[in-house]
Amino acid sequence: MSLVNNGNRNSTSPNLQRLQDNTSSNVYISNRHIPRPAMDASKSPPPPDIIGTITGDFGIWQLRTVLIIFLCKIPASWFMACIIFTAPEMYPGTEFECNADYLNPNETITDNQCYVLESSNSGTVVGKEECTNFLYNFDFQSLIMEFDLVCLRDIFVAWTQYWHLFGVLVGGVVGTKLMLRVSPRNVYLIGMVAQIICGVVTGYARDFSLHCAFRCLSAVCCAIMFTSGQAIFVDITAGLYRIGAIILYDTFWSIGVILLPGLSSFFNHWTNIYLGITFPTLLLMLLLLWTPESPRWLLKNGDERDIDRVEQIVREGAEINDRTFKIPPDFRQQLEKLRDTLKSQPAPATWLQLWSGPRSKIHMIAAHLALAAFIINFMGMLLNIRSFGRDYLVPNTIAMGFSEIIGCFLALHFTLKYNKWKWQWAGGFNILAGLIGCLGWTFSHADEMDPKLKVTLWMIIATIPKAGVSCAQSMILACMAEVMPLNKKVPYVFSVVTWARIWLLSAPFINVLKKIDVALSLSAYCWLSILGGICTCLMLTPRVRPTVPYNVPASQKEQSPLTAPVWTVEGDVNNTRL
Repeated sequence: MSLVNNGNRNSTSPNLQRLQDNTSSNVYISNRHIPRPAMDASKSPPPPDIIGTITGDFGIWQLRTVLIIFLCKIPASWFMACIIFTAPEMYPGTEFECNADYLNPNETITDNQCYVLESSNSGTVVGKEECTNFLYNFDFQSLIMEFDLVCLRDIFVAWTQYWHLFGVLVGGVVGTKLMLRVSPRNVYLIGMVAQIICGVVTGYARDFSLHCAFRCLSAVCCAIMFTSGQAIFVDITAGLYRIGAIILYDTFWSIGVILLPGLSSFFNHWTNIYLGITFPTLLLMLLLLWTPESPRWLLKNGDERDIDRVEQIVREGAEINDRTFKIPPDFRQQLEKLRDTLKSQPAPATWLQLWSGPRSKIHMIAAHLALAAFIINFMGMLLNIRSFGRDYLVPNTIAMGFSEIIGCFLALHFTLKYNKWKWQWAGGFNILAGLIGCLGWTFSHADEMDPKLKVTLWMIIATIPKAGVSCAQSMILACMAEVMPLNKKVPYVFSVVTWARIWLLSAPFINVLKKIDVALSLSAYCWLSILGGICTCLMLTPRVRPTVPYNVPASQKEQSPLTAPVWTVEGDVNNTRL
């Protein structure tokens, strides 16, 4: 950094000494005079604690843990999206028909095989009843065949999916509250064991109400897993590496979506699909041997014996990262000091206090509306691909998965390159993508168009908004806490995520709009993307006074301003911690 004092570039030591001794002096950067206000110790970036100093922000140890925890997103995505393949569309007349053996001579069946018409002797229809007994000619035993709901398929899918999403809502809250008393690693283990049990029962349930109940419980377990898993890797990473890990967390969800068609192709019964998506969780239980406990959680909530566990965890991480030279002689004393610091932290702000402060109301409203819109789209648009035809489910599902991955990497790019203005880039991209998605009305009723070309156009205009939704959702989840002060971060994130998951319950019923027009359900999601994009543009990372290091080495006196580091936002080790 180039430092100039009243045009005297050759005077080095007096100027540097004055910069170090007088914190309220004037700082001159690249010939521009900037009055420097007095630094507030409470506002200065907190130094890394002893755990972060030893293990580092990111290394082989953190990478191994992150990749292991990321795997829990794969079964979570399978349980959410499996309804696409366990309840596929069936064609009336060829694959199912109403059983005519139980009909009276004056009764006939409608063309869609769903209703029985009763006629008088003169041929006038005098009654209409739903068919309750069907014959099937389909090589896959689906859920709708199991419960004879073939004519109520869309309502059935929406209803069972509603209970899954309700389980995601409950699981997030339960997981967060459990971690107040139980360590994240133990919560993670509880979620895995319970998910295996509930998944098996869901697959063997032969009662519709029982199936919905255990599908809900399976979703609760999945949410507990990825909530507690995120708490672990957020605790052992720091800085941009932590933000990047949270942003890329959903890429493994998308990998699960891509793998689901291949997994489903091995089975011809819906029960086998449920068993196939359940038992891979056993592999995660084996990998738990290489998954560490959250060290700061143990210090804050544990007793004297847990200090030994933390010391062992940190030493293992330092050894794997080749940073054992960072371990000081008074390591245990510093851990005890850190424990006292964590235990003495002030209580988090209340929900009403989140509304006070500069731009707090804007950030509260914008984040709540934006994430609600995006999380509805993220889940709903994937299920909406059923609207484009059963024959194209496999390529369409894979295309949606890849578009989600592209969106996550776009969020990472915007975050790293544009920093403060990342919100506007993500919001603008969603507005543009939403407008593109509304173009489906231009060819929705083009019956003369080639069916394959029509489906291709549907998927093109659907994958672009899907990538935008994935981009904005992952960015909000990773970075929204930075708009709030330290004591408001945790309740702010909890409030926004819980609110969004409540509105997520409406996603399955938006897909029912396809009964009116395929373009209508897609346009509904696109308008939500536009709304979310506008709200995202209203968010703004707060600018903080420049933070210049006091001890400036003399060798940096003539450093070019083009290569000099610039500090615009204060660091915070809890910036994105959930």
